[in-house]
Amino acid sequence: MNKLWEKDFEVNKEIERFTVGKDREMDLYLAKYDVLGSMAHTTMLESIGLLGKDELNQILAELKHIYKVCEEGKFVIEDGVEDVHSQVELMLTRKLGDTGKKIHSGRSRNDQVLVDLKLRCRHDIKDIVESVKTLFDELIEKSEQYKEVLMPGYTHLQIAMPSSFGLWFGAYAESLTDDMLFLQAAYRMTNRNPLGSAAGYGSSFPLDREMTTRLLGFDSMDYNVVYAQMGRGKMERNVAFSLASVAGTVAKMAFDACMFNSQNFSFVRLPKECTTGSSIMPHKKNPDVFELIRAKCNKIQALPQQITLVMNNLPCGYFRDLQIIKEVFLPAFDELKDCLQMAAYIINKIEVNEHILDNPMYDPIFSVEEVNRLAADGMPFRDAYKKVGLEIEAGEFTPDRNIRHTHAGSIGNLCNDRIKTMMENIISEFGFYKMEQAENTLLGR
Repeated sequence: MNKLWEKDFEVNKEIERFTVGKDREMDLYLAKYDVLGSMAHTTMLESIGLLGKDELNQILAELKHIYKVCEEGKFVIEDGVEDVHSQVELMLTRKLGDTGKKIHSGRSRNDQVLVDLKLRCRHDIKDIVESVKTLFDELIEKSEQYKEVLMPGYTHLQIAMPSSFGLWFGAYAESLTDDMLFLQAAYRMTNRNPLGSAAGYGSSFPLDREMTTRLLGFDSMDYNVVYAQMGRGKMERNVAFSLASVAGTVAKMAFDACMFNSQNFSFVRLPKECTTGSSIMPHKKNPDVFELIRAKCNKIQALPQQITLVMNNLPCGYFRDLQIIKEVFLPAFDELKDCLQMAAYIINKIEVNEHILDNPMYDPIFSVEEVNRLAADGMPFRDAYKKVGLEIEAGEFTPDRNIRHTHAGSIGNLCNDRIKTMMENIISEFGFYKMEQAENTLLGR
């Protein structure tokens, strides 16, 4: 096996199999970001005299070629090659000879994987933000479309007070707005440069960490080199909490949708092409999409705990335990993105029952409206409460279905415009364009 640390002995094959594990598979997620990190690092090495200008030009040209191979999905980690870092260096050395062997000066695989993960996470968070915004837009549109359609609100799963589809769809939109704050915080913690921390204790080379920070479009660096290494696992955990926050909102919405779609509720209906059937019951139209969204999002909500349990009893410094985090962390973005995109599609297609409250079983939800009307007319609230309660018990309550809610955030004043403004402001504060500009400059685009 080609190893950057290989000396004059051969590791036991079973030890090798066990320690490499799924790392080569997981490293494919990081390949093009390893190339970007190497481009910034080698540019910096030339600036401090550790590479000649001609050598740098050769290295950058070949790294751009490898990056293109990654973009085309053709990058592979060959049999016998330990990881992505080894593969990139091997490809450079094959093409450039000894010049390719110089790129590792002043860094370790420890800070390489740190920067790879951060560069990858920046893009993954951007993708999640865009997918959240798509679902948000669908929810706001449906909230406005059905803002006049009433539905029962529940407490303890008992009918409670009038709600509306405007409120229901809008509630999940606003929840996503708060989730976006978690994503923004995760992005800010991610967008700091660990490169130059090497194995966790810096380097005797006069590395220009400000330069690599600028070249890679990071907001700042992880300054203390020991803390930069301590950030391995912590960064993933913090990002996982932001993913879990989004997943929590989507899972809850999926549960509601499954329940409201059932015949016992019949609040919403999924188009038949968005449902699945039964092998034995010909009448069935199952909401499998929402059920799977719920299950997958519940699984994602366990991600921060999985990462915490791997890293929570480790002292400072690098340990191989951290390798395992990649296996649960890196695939989570695609799974959440898939759930968000499918949820947005189904919300767009969902059909609303506009006559739910025609059923007299829902008459009692208007009781509070009557209590409030009597109180507004001068009757003490407790007396009004008792009067209406006795009427309900005697079967004599006749509801007034004219809802007059006007305060901010209520049925008659959804504040969707303010919620949209909040979301737009939060998204604008990410500053993704800085990341993209820096990477395009490195790649000469």
